[in-house]
Amino acid sequence: MNRWQLFKRLAPLLALMVLVLSACGRSDLSTLNPQGPVAEEQFGLMKLAISIMLIVIVVVFAISFYVIIRFRRRPGDKTIPKQVEGSHKLEIIWTVIPIILLVILGVPTVQSVFSLSKDYTKDPEAVKVIVTSHQYWWEFEYPELGIKTAQELIIPTGKTISIEAKSADVLHSFWIPSLAGKIDTNPGANVNVMHFSAPNEGVYLGKCAELCGPSHGLMDFKVKSVDESSFDRWVAALQEPVALPSDPAVKEAFVSKCLTCHAVGDQGGPAFPNLTGIGSRQTVGGILVNTDDPKYKNEGSTEENLHRWIEDPQAVKPGNLMPTVELTEQELDGIAKYLSELTLDYEQ
Repeated sequence: MNRWQLFKRLAPLLALMVLVLSACGRSDLSTLNPQGPVAEEQFGLMKLAISIMLIVIVVVFAISFYVIIRFRRRPGDKTIPKQVEGSHKLEIIWTVIPIILLVILGVPTVQSVFSLSKDYTKDPEAVKVIVTSHQYWWEFEYPELGIKTAQELIIPTGKTISIEAKSADVLHSFWIPSLAGKIDTNPGANVNVMHFSAPNEGVYLGKCAELCGPSHGLMDFKVKSVDESSFDRWVAALQEPVALPSDPAVKEAFVSKCLTCHAVGDQGGPAFPNLTGIGSRQTVGGILVNTDDPKYKNEGSTEENLHRWIEDPQAVKPGNLMPTVELTEQELDGIAKYLSELTLDYEQ
């Protein structure tokens, strides 16, 4: 079988795959569905670049087809076509046109690069957030508010969010497709800054956009935009003391085996995700979706997801740093129930 025959057989299959795969994905994980001013400006650049490329493709193909048809060799024609090698006019045309197209694309691109790289870390009106990436979770610290949380970035609608991004281990990339382009989080002292805002209330999906290990694809987080009064109540609720489990045995296990690494309220260690309000979050471990109507294998009630995560975290996110904690069934059930009830009531 020669290459042409192989291509003819594979072409329909490849076309079908393109058609099927074009329907994959979700609307809140697409740069083609911008939801904020930063994403909209970046989307505008994408449309400009694609438009220029389409114009070039259409013109080039049109000229090619015209030349193929207009100057094709006729039957019986044995003459040598006119040679145009070295035509200064043609050389000037196909040199000047790309320069014009590059200027059309380059000027707004440079303007946007400088506009989007503006540093808001000293802006008193912006909400400052220090984003620290870990294998495989996200930590969000609000230094001016004295609070720290994980996996869900709560922001006030319409406010500029100033991000300082860094990594606690390997290279990651902080990306909220519908709100802003990605920014690398680097290990060491290097800190990258970016900003964005969400003009509408809602939940926006975030991802790690840099291959960082076996659970890179599971390193999700949420950005939740709420009205300013709800945001203030969330901040206040996160700062309130948190009661420990009422069952003595569960409390002892939670203090000795959970609070050594995690924190709830003002108690516990800061090394791993802060569990305050974990019962209010939309996911457990960033990937187990909390719902009372599960349809997929990564969905379940908050208590079921917590039980599943605590029982065997490596089965959910291979390679993460949480060990399998030795707990009795009573302790496991009690801790999962306690954490599922650890909610923050802040939304109107």
